[in-house]
Amino acid sequence: MQHLYDSIGHGYKNLRQPDQRIAAAIHAGLGDAASVVNVGAGAGSYEPDEGYLVAVELARTMIQQRPKDAAPVVQANSVALPFSDNTFAASMAILTVHHWPDQAKGLAEMRRLARERVVILTWDRYAPGFWLTDYFPEILDIDRAIFPTMEQFETALGPVSITEVPIPHDCSDGFLGAYWRRPEAYLDTQVRAAISTFAKITGLERGLRRLRSDLESGAWLAKNAGLLQQSNLDLGYRLITASY
Repeated sequence: MQHLYDSIGHGYKNLRQPDQRIAAAIHAGLGDAASVVNVGAGAGSYEPDEGYLVAVELARTMIQQRPKDAAPVVQANSVALPFSDNTFAASMAILTVHHWPDQAKGLAEMRRLARERVVILTWDRYAPGFWLTDYFPEILDIDRAIFPTMEQFETALGPVSITEVPIPHDCSDGFLGAYWRRPEAYLDTQVRAAISTFAKITGLERGLRRLRSDLESGAWLAKNAGLLQQSNLDLGYRLITASY
């Protein structure tokens, strides 16, 4: 079973460490669920420590990066989860639905397995983006083409609550928006390798040259100085929760 992350997933263990503030929002969404299935689990970020948990991940590269004491993992596709109906109290999926080959079917699978709730961290495709798109304008087109709308979540899961998840300036989970106040990080090859969107950008070097030049000249700071006064920023990340 080949998967995008079998090619680009190296380094997630180090660069995609769960941020405890984001974890708090996710775990609040899960509530007191006694059993959880984590679909598209990656290297195991944000899995709750308490209760019974099973991870589902397709990419062998990601499975190999899971901690030795992590929950058991099943190698399977999100659209065909190998469990009976209502096996778990809750199902969760963290920044993964946009990679699924059939999002509606994968979400239906999450609903099928969960007796009490479904919790998903995603990005709102109608969010305006942030300064990074000045250098890589393709980002919005790429991500808007693959992230589900809030209406699609509701169609698949039933009524949902949508909670804003602001991103802290020192976020430890290196997804696309994590470095909004640390622009130099995007010049790091290893940082970019842990962000799937960069693998899809054409003309990457052109944007990197512009960013590097603006950082060296002070042009980036002159335009974005106000960001340095902010500790959190709404970049469009949302927690979707459906309760049953």
